[in-house]
Amino acid sequence: MNDTLITGMAADNQVRFFCSYAKELTETARTLHNTSPVATAALGRLLTAGAMMGNMCKNASDVLTLQIRCDGPIGGLLVTSNAQSEVKGYVHNPDVMLPPNSIGKLDVGGALGNGTLSVIKDIGLKEPYVGQTALTSGEIAEDLTYYFATSEQIPTSVALGVLMNKDNTVRHAGGFIIQLLPFAQDKLITDLEDRLNNFSSITKLMDNGMTPTDIINELFKDYSINFTNSTTPCYKCDCSKERTYKAVMSIGKAEIEKIIDDKEPIDVECHFCKKSYHFDIDELKTMIS
Repeated sequence: MNDTLITGMAADNQVRFFCSYAKELTETARTLHNTSPVATAALGRLLTAGAMMGNMCKNASDVLTLQIRCDGPIGGLLVTSNAQSEVKGYVHNPDVMLPPNSIGKLDVGGALGNGTLSVIKDIGLKEPYVGQTALTSGEIAEDLTYYFATSEQIPTSVALGVLMNKDNTVRHAGGFIIQLLPFAQDKLITDLEDRLNNFSSITKLMDNGMTPTDIINELFKDYSINFTNSTTPCYKCDCSKERTYKAVMSIGKAEIEKIIDDKEPIDVECHFCKKSYHFDIDELKTMIS
């Protein structure tokens, strides 16, 4: 199954949905960051959410950032996405190892612990929009559900999952976001709540061969469904020598002069893709001139 992200409306346009399969996206991140299984699960969930939430952006230039600051051993996570569902991200401690949780699953909640989830939307205004909520479980899907309810006042159900192979590669990854529109009828709300409560885990459905389209068709069985768009989410870093040059300049003239005095060129590694950029002494002198 290839990575895909579908969007649409259901139940006579009372509900909008986003559903994604993101195995290759998550495996790319795992390979780049050499993450442990629990770190892969945490990062894969947030990347999948980022791809779907980025798809909600109205303008091609909009940028969405999901940031988790926490006191658990994973240390925190950061994911950015755009309207084309191109995402990148990293975890502070990719080597975190924990035993399975009480139901035998990767303990993402234990890896995160307590903390905050911030959703930052840069939509071209003078200041970006920032919404922040406390982590409710650390399992990420529940935390995003809570964010949508409290910060955006949108009744939302979020499901996210990453299933690992025994060799610690990614077997499946994906999720969905279901949102009720303001005019949704009470009967639909009650029925949808029952369906979601009885719905199998997202990775189990994918392990049974169900595509995002199959999952949406099953969830909204007997309701009207209108698939509006399909795209391919992917891991893509937009770093460059020019952007890294500006980042080095931001440390200040005094610090750059100190590096020059030490006669040591520097290498700057991108957090998102691990690509390294080299700056020799002449380039550093140019920065302060």
